[in-house]
Amino acid sequence: MKQSYKSWGLYPPAKHKDVIKPNWINDVQDLSKIKTSVLPYGLGRSYGDNCLNNNNTLLDTSAISRFIEFDKKSGVIKCEAGVSFAEILKVIVPSGWFFPVTPGTKFVTVGGAIANDVHGKNHHTAGTFGKHVICFELLKSDGKKHICSATENTELYQATIGGMGLTGLILWAQFKLKPIKNDYIDAETIKFKNLDEFFKLSETSAKDYEYIVSWIDCSNGGKSFGRGLFFRGKHSIVDKSELPKPKPPKRIPFPFTAPAFLLNKFTIKIVNAVIYRSQIKKHSRVTKHYDPFFYPLDSILNWNRMYGKRGFFQYQCVVPLADGGRVIKKIIERITESGMGSFLVVIKTMGDIKSPGMLSFPREGVTLALDFANRGEKTLLLLSALDGIVKSAGGALYPCKDARMSKETFYFSYSRLNEFKKHIDPKFSSGQWRRLSGEGG
Repeated sequence: MKQSYKSWGLYPPAKHKDVIKPNWINDVQDLSKIKTSVLPYGLGRSYGDNCLNNNNTLLDTSAISRFIEFDKKSGVIKCEAGVSFAEILKVIVPSGWFFPVTPGTKFVTVGGAIANDVHGKNHHTAGTFGKHVICFELLKSDGKKHICSATENTELYQATIGGMGLTGLILWAQFKLKPIKNDYIDAETIKFKNLDEFFKLSETSAKDYEYIVSWIDCSNGGKSFGRGLFFRGKHSIVDKSELPKPKPPKRIPFPFTAPAFLLNKFTIKIVNAVIYRSQIKKHSRVTKHYDPFFYPLDSILNWNRMYGKRGFFQYQCVVPLADGGRVIKKIIERITESGMGSFLVVIKTMGDIKSPGMLSFPREGVTLALDFANRGEKTLLLLSALDGIVKSAGGALYPCKDARMSKETFYFSYSRLNEFKKHIDPKFSSGQWRRLSGEGG
């Protein structure tokens, strides 16, 4: 069956003139001879059109997926850009190593993680993934290859980290891992009743817990407004022999593309209530395998199908911490009033560890991420209203999650944009880049 190249949000639709899938690093054809613009495509986990190149060419990198070196003593690994986090985990965890930073899915490639400078539950302690990348090799459309690091081709290194695949094709990357004792996480879940309690938990947890993140209920007002579950954890230091042997994670496929009426304000309220009440105690503690802690949604294959044929929008913003409580409250109030909330809602505070990337999204503040079923103009109007709140607070939106923000919002969010443009490969473009900049092929 022919592979369909879509974004994870299933929006916007795109038809590509050609898809080129090299099997080896040296198998990449002369890009200068391709008549259209090109764009690297990994596993398609970007939510919007930054992984799409409508009416142009995609470079499917999934077969450029070989390990090159792994130093088990130093924890430095070198691999091709198409290797997925899932495959890397199979190699590094048994050897006592883990990712320095991981997003909420392991079905992403190393190249994609660099291009979107992904972050995770430990941004307050470790920053972004790009901060741990030692070097990588970048192929430009003129056929030249460049080794990029913090000390070699520095500006190209900074432009490529978070550069949305526009600076060239990453062939391989080398990055530093972090040591662990075993496969398990000492995890805690705490019920909170409102946003004030969330911020207090975030402040008191940041010093002692490496990983912190929360789920919040965006569907209820009144006494239930701002309630949620606070998750925090750290790698277990118990000897492996004292822990059960890890079982392979279960994968349950989402069986069908859901009808549009399935997700509405009533079903969302019900699901949110069930999630909140699933935590019976105020505070629970458990030692659990890393997989459900870091990648809970990976247990449901193709979960994006629950939003129906029209797809969905993921909305992720970050606002400054100083006024974060007021701004997040205003955003959630607006979502609650609209009746278009979500049950996949993440809120967390981010640290002040600066990323090397010119267009990196993570920065000190509070970030909120949630999904909205695509209801057409109604949804777009709500998201534009949220943009206005974020912009007035001096915040930013995450391009990796975007399929509809305005050019004005994009330029406001990224102050180094003009500096970044100097490093775009003239042959590389994306649907998102053309939409937001009006530039490219």
